[in-house]
Amino acid sequence: MDFVAALTFVFFAGLLTDLATGLGALPFFFVEDINDRWRVALWGLASGIMLSASGFGLFREGLTYGTPLEVLFGAGIGVVLVVTASSIINQHEFEPREIARADFKKLVLIAGVLTVHSFPEGVAVGVAFADLGLEGGIPVLGFSVPLLAVFMTIAISIHNVPEGLAVSIPLHEHGARRWKLVGVAVFTSIPQPIGAVLAYAFVQLARTLLPIGFGFAGGAMVYLVFTEFIPEARTVGRRLPDGGVTELAAGLAIGIVGMIPMLFVT
Repeated sequence: MDFVAALTFVFFAGLLTDLATGLGALPFFFVEDINDRWRVALWGLASGIMLSASGFGLFREGLTYGTPLEVLFGAGIGVVLVVTASSIINQHEFEPREIARADFKKLVLIAGVLTVHSFPEGVAVGVAFADLGLEGGIPVLGFSVPLLAVFMTIAISIHNVPEGLAVSIPLHEHGARRWKLVGVAVFTSIPQPIGAVLAYAFVQLARTLLPIGFGFAGGAMVYLVFTEFIPEARTVGRRLPDGGVTELAAGLAIGIVGMIPMLFVT
């Protein structure tokens, strides 16, 4: 299989997850406000899918290539990266309207911060494509695509929708045009296709580190779920009768239960 063609394919898979962020702005083309119940449920759904994809996909796949210690080591590195990313982001808090109005120099800084923030998600996509072209995958545009890669791309895409919505809400409240909402939302996840390509190239050139790579991606995803996705859902749900617990639990359950059978399809 041509390496450049494979990199191009993985890039477009990462680009798909990036573009999915723009879907979070689409509700504002039809309504003026988004129900908090739906926002909490979306965060719950994204969290459930990510937990399933990480636990039953990335970690399980890592164990087929290496030892539990190697996967655990990789997961630890993933957590460290996310903690570091959070620290950098906390030093440079950007409001969505700042992104929309930023000049070139400010955009470069914002892009750098967003790269650190979105990189683990792109890595998860890229690592999931480790077996691209091997037998047993799903045929897509002439490529044999691993089932894990398909569902990881779907999982990251679904996770990006509520993130895009969260970015769009303050912009909408300040009168931004609808297409600007889409553009800013997509911009916030643009590092993902880059991270996907770099991760895929890395695991192809150093396949002995595959279990660490799978552990890294899984650890980063699980840590993000418990430190960002679920807390975000709880924050949004504070105005709901039970704090949004019902909607969050429903979303989590649907995400986890819905992904488990698909991840075990051979």
